[in-house]
Amino acid sequence: MILIIYAHPYPRHSHANQRLLQAVKDIPGVEIRVLYELYPDFDIDIKAEQRALERADMIVLQHPMQWYSLPPLLKLWIDKVLEHGWAYGHEGNALMGKDCLWAVTSGGDEQHFALGDSPSFAVLAQPLQATAIYCGMNWQPYFAVHGTFTCNEPALIAAGEAYRHRLMQYLMQHREQIAEQGSAHG
Repeated sequence: MILIIYAHPYPRHSHANQRLLQAVKDIPGVEIRVLYELYPDFDIDIKAEQRALERADMIVLQHPMQWYSLPPLLKLWIDKVLEHGWAYGHEGNALMGKDCLWAVTSGGDEQHFALGDSPSFAVLAQPLQATAIYCGMNWQPYFAVHGTFTCNEPALIAAGEAYRHRLMQYLMQHREQIAEQGSAHG
């Protein structure tokens, strides 16, 4: 199962993230948790979130880029839900072996991120990648949609189709691996 943790503080203003969600919401085996709907007061139900994560084979962190980082509720979610003793640390192995995908949108184009000492968009993935690896997860190559402030409808449709393809491909490969493991043990 793929669990999408979606965090957009202004969902009514999002055309790119909404298009991505519309493209994947009907895929069997995909669950979407909309953090800003679930927790408008930022009072996160840690146990409910952990149970959702436990059901997942792949966890997708989907959000718009905000000031080169995460929206505040997603950062809080990571801080609260990925607890010591559950996600990492002594006996903290609940996420061990799960896959993690970063699905991010940005208003600017990819060249917009050519700032600082390490001018690359990929550098912005480092904190999430390190967090995933620290929790024993398998980091997947990120999925990014750039230029969302100026993209047109055909570009949004193409982005949604690419996202859907990426998740469908994962589900098919994952099912094949489970079938192979089952036949090897049977």
